[in-house]
Parts: sequence; C-alpha cells; structure tokens
Amino acid sequence: MKMTYLTIFFLLFTQTNVSHDLVVTYKGKPIASINRTDLMVPYLDDPLIDDSKFSEFTEELGEKISQEPVDATIDDDGIIVPGQEGYTLHRQKFTELFYTNFFEKDAIRIEAPILKLHPRVDSELLADIRTQQIGQYITYFNANNEERSHNISLSAEAINNHVVFPGKTFSFNEVVGKRTKEKGYLPAPEIVKGELTEGIGGGICQVSSTLFNAVDRAGVEIIERYSHSRKVPYVPPGRDATVSWYGPDFTFKNNYNQPLLIRSKAIDGKVIINIYSSDLVEYTPRKVPNASDQLPKEIKIFSN
Repeated sequence: MKMTYLTIFFLLFTQTNVSHDLVVTYKGKPIASINRTDLMVPYLDDPLIDDSKFSEFTEELGEKISQEPVDATIDDDGIIVPGQEGYTLHRQKFTELFYTNFFEKDAIRIEAPILKLHPRVDSELLADIRTQQIGQYITYFNANNEERSHNISLSAEAINNHVVFPGKTFSFNEVVGKRTKEKGYLPAPEIVKGELTEGIGGGICQVSSTLFNAVDRAGVEIIERYSHSRKVPYVPPGRDATVSWYGPDFTFKNNYNQPLLIRSKAIDGKVIINIYSSDLVEYTPRKVPNASDQLPKEIKIFSN
C-alpha cells in the first residue's frame, strides 16, 4: 500500500486518534461527507491514508462540482451571446487542505477550491471571425416530410456556431454525436449498402453533404469523404458526403491562418451553410456546382 510523504509528515506531528466526519462544502453548502476512518488503511495501529480511497473520493467530488464552460454563440438575429465560464475541482489545493486538516480530532469542514475553465470560443473571437464569408452552399428538401426535416434541423443545429481553429480537423460524427432516439432523432429514409431503408437519423447526410460543398468552396483541405452507394437527389453527382456513426465520417482540416466559423440552419425547406473567417484569412476558393432547387419525389418505404 502506497504512503505519501505528506502522510508520513502528519504521522510524526499529529495525534493518532482520528474520528468524526469530514464534510466538504461548495459555496458554503455541504456537497459530500465521509467518515475519515473510511479513507484510512485498516488494521494498523497508526493512521495511514489509503491513496486509492482518497483518489476515488476526490474523483467523485470532482464530478459533483465540475461544470463545462459554454462557448459564445451567434443567435438567429445575428447577435453574439456571450459564453460562460466553467469550473472544476482544484485537486492540488484540495489535497493540500485535506492533509492540513485530516488529522484534527474534531469534525472538519473543507470548502472545495475550484479552478475556472474558460470557454474555447469567446465573444471577441466570434466578432473577429464573422466578418468575411468565404464559403456557402444551399440544398433543398421537402419540408412536408416531417421526420426527415426534423433530423435535418437537429444535425444542422449541432454544427451551427462551431469554430475550427487553424491546423485543427473537424469531424462531423464527433461534433454531431451519435444519432439516437434519446437525442430526438426520428426514423426516416436513408441509404444503406445501396438500398433505401428506414433508420434513426435519416436525412442528416444532406447536412454533411451541404457542409462538404460549403467548405470545399472555401478551399479547405478535405481529409475524409465518402459518396453514397447510389445517387442522392439533393446535390450534383459525386458531390455528396455520407456519414454514419459506425461507418464513414466527413472530416476536413482548417489549413488557413485564421479560425473558421460554421453557420448552419435548416429553414423553409433549405439547408443553408455559410463559412466565415477573419478579414486576415488567406484563402483560395474552389468552384463547386450549385445544387438543384427541384424537390425530389417522395419515396415511401413499406414494411411487412
């Protein structure tokens, strides 16, 4: 069993009769408590702290306190919504407080120290990189197909306001996440191995394909892209980007000297994706054919 140097120090200079509860507070309110004997190595005459038990207690405490920061965004009216700081347990300071107070005879209370976490994207950055549009693409869909339209809207919102920093790679699957019923995705037609079938999240490939054409127009480096096994109606031949959680992904790298901002929305039967950056960006656009605005005929899938 491991024994830290701090434990040895306190064994030399403190009493060995350790009892009572240890209470951890946050903003003055108790969030965790434990009998200090539960954190010690059993069956020893002198109290030794069990490092594994202490690590487990600290981990659980961190989960209760931690809150992820929230990035700044741009709302539908074009107004920047400021981000919010997050925070997590300051483990080094907590360990110091823990060892300083642990061997006291009376019950003790420790105010959990926190470490602030800053948003990845703040208002100042957004204001700087929303100035120049360097890519755009629009595709069309039948808004009367409610399930497919719903999935398109969800995935378009998932990539909206995402910022790709210089040298970083964007992954559609990573940003959008797994398409599940719990996240609100609905069964809708999709292509699987050349066959039209119905699956959770059907329709999101229109969003990934629209994004591919928008960033391709912006001249970014395409890392990974796969076409469907059969022609899709919403983009010209060879201009699609199929995605699947357990299969293909669409990824691209920001090879420019400035961050890229993705603005994406699905409205009135259109998927509209714009790519923005700073006025200082040095980019080389590419020519990409437009998508047809003619809506495809609805195909119904019948199951036995």
